[in-house]
Amino acid sequence: MIVTICGSMRFEKKMQEIARNLEIKKGYCVLQPIYKVSKAKVETYEELENIYKSHLQKIDISNAIYVANIGGYIGESTKQEIEYAENAGKKVFYHE
Repeated sequence: MIVTICGSMRFEKKMQEIARNLEIKKGYCVLQPIYKVSKAKVETYEELENIYKSHLQKIDISNAIYVANIGGYIGESTKQEIEYAENAGKKVFYHE
């Protein structure tokens, strides 16, 4: 199964841990968001748009998304990704 991780970037470390566990314990192929390499680097509007489009393409090629809703938190971007996945007929799994 191909799964895309979705969630707030405030949970970056937790999403990486979740991806690792899904690959090791479930044998899934896990696609992850682009994580910031440097806190000093600020992406341009065009770069941010490219990152978002790329993430939607990851959802397109996935069988499901895994929502890292740590503490029950789901931000606006993640809500949009959930809706996008549901409209495409993808399974949606929630961490919590």
